[in-house]
Amino acid sequence: MPFDIHIVGGGLAGSEAAWQLAEAGFQVRLSEMRGGGDSTPAHETERLAEMVCSNSFRSDDAENNAVGLLHQEMRTLGSLVMRAADKHRVPAGSALAVDREAFAAEVTRAIENHPKVTIIRERIDVLPDHPAIIATGPLTGSQLAEAIAAETGQGALAFFDAIAPIVHRDSIDMSVCWMAARWDKGGKDYINCPMDREQYESFVQALRDGEKTEFKEWEKDTPYFEGCMPIEVMAERGIDTLRYGPMKGVGLDDPRTGRWPYAVVQLRQDNALGTLWNMVGFQTKLKHAEQVRIFRTIPGLENAEFARLGGIHRNSFINSPRLLDEQLRLKSKPNIRFAGQITGCEGYVESAAVGLMAARFASAELNGEQLASPPPETALGALLGHITGGADAETFQPMNVNFGLMPPPDARLKKADRKKAYTDRARAALAMWLERSRVAEPV
Repeated sequence: MPFDIHIVGGGLAGSEAAWQLAEAGFQVRLSEMRGGGDSTPAHETERLAEMVCSNSFRSDDAENNAVGLLHQEMRTLGSLVMRAADKHRVPAGSALAVDREAFAAEVTRAIENHPKVTIIRERIDVLPDHPAIIATGPLTGSQLAEAIAAETGQGALAFFDAIAPIVHRDSIDMSVCWMAARWDKGGKDYINCPMDREQYESFVQALRDGEKTEFKEWEKDTPYFEGCMPIEVMAERGIDTLRYGPMKGVGLDDPRTGRWPYAVVQLRQDNALGTLWNMVGFQTKLKHAEQVRIFRTIPGLENAEFARLGGIHRNSFINSPRLLDEQLRLKSKPNIRFAGQITGCEGYVESAAVGLMAARFASAELNGEQLASPPPETALGALLGHITGGADAETFQPMNVNFGLMPPPDARLKKADRKKAYTDRARAALAMWLERSRVAEPV
């Protein structure tokens, strides 16, 4: 089929890139290996933009949070991922969480029905010689990964990523648990399972003693990414690590006691029907039987039925600060752009955002123009700057968007006013960039 640009990978980044380029009028070939006889250790379906780790896009607060600001900027640029997320959101306090199946179906339907996109279910094993965006994610096929390494001379960095279990709502004992968001912010959107000190300490010991998945020899030196640390690895760091992390009881009044619990396990709604709930922060490499045994010691989950148990998979990403230019092009082969988690950004929304930017840069180039990078004061520009040169190439690790990637605001501002200063400044900078770049309004 004739095409103007080739996108390899149908995850969030690839889907967003395909949509942006098609909306700009270019003929897109989208290659996705799932459905063509291949799959990955983490994916369960053949849908585009399948979310495999969590159903949350994290905070949607565009006034005080960097990821919420990124949501807003992507909406302004006509993001398909954000449109689908908004359409299929489920209660999650101030966070944006989605019904993951409905979300993926929405994105798949939009891409399949676009007259400018042709989806080919095929595995790509070599770097194309035509204009292309590689958005194969952290589970890039081994042959393509070898082709990337051969071209760049840089071995792909790697880390482990873990998946949290999902529980059937009707198996949770609500006479023990209660619904609330921390500090009552955003409504009663989380199921909270309280623990006293004795229960918590026994639970931590069980996590430490539980039988874990064994690594293959070539995996043993692969580090974890700090933002997706398995629950039992955190438990090994100290008795109070979990109580000050994903199991903190601060801001949650147990209605039975009127006090904060010593520790708490939270579950977040995972689908629109409210029948499936995700164990927040409970990514794990425990063996499946151990997960069932140990997690059923949590108060309220004694009879829990699991729709999915946790798992672990190996992720890979390139050393983007060394290999990519400021427009996400591979320096040694500039017809190729990279997008998504393979670039070393971390998180669903960040992956889609890099796909959006790669597509915008490619669109301008196909028109014989050059699009200026978003200003570093914006969430998009800060994320782009980090992965294409702001980070130290020698110590490069996956990174979520955060205010620390942006130039600091006026030092005279009070601490309480700084977050709002970041977001106000970002909105002004994005508006000016849009005007100067003549970026089209979202369709």
